[in-house]
Amino acid sequence: MHPGFIHWWQQRERRRGAGCGSSAGWGAEAEAWFGPRWHGPHEAGDVESGLPAGFGVRRPLRFLAYKLDLNDEQVAELAAILDELKIERAQAAVDQRRTTSALADALSRHDFDAARAAEAGEGRLKSAERLRDAVIRALGRIHKALDDDQRKKLATLIRTGILTI
Repeated sequence: MHPGFIHWWQQRERRRGAGCGSSAGWGAEAEAWFGPRWHGPHEAGDVESGLPAGFGVRRPLRFLAYKLDLNDEQVAELAAILDELKIERAQAAVDQRRTTSALADALSRHDFDAARAAEAGEGRLKSAERLRDAVIRALGRIHKALDDDQRKKLATLIRTGILTI
């Protein structure tokens, strides 16, 4: 057991003795102990389109709008840009699975099919190039949408690793 759990385990045993067993549920005593309960996306009403929270571009967009102090027009433009990038990345993931399957097929044959493996490698290369081009286009559009101060803040977020592209 990790040493950090010892204190938690001891406190758990004390609470269990105080009448806050597993059947007690999430009561006031537990809330005082741990803080307010975290609500999942469906409990908190965080789902607008029927998709789970974290799916799509809503949270990165909210983060950027807050950190860069974006106006409504900029938020709309960044939403469109991030949505296009999300679609390109999803397509790249599909291409990745397709080329992995083709490589596995080439390997599983009695005789190694070098031509099929080379074709799968070319597909992977083309997919990476399309994704690279999409990121470059997106960065160009973001550059046009932001002012100088916002660009500097965005560059700092990218340099420090807080934001990844």
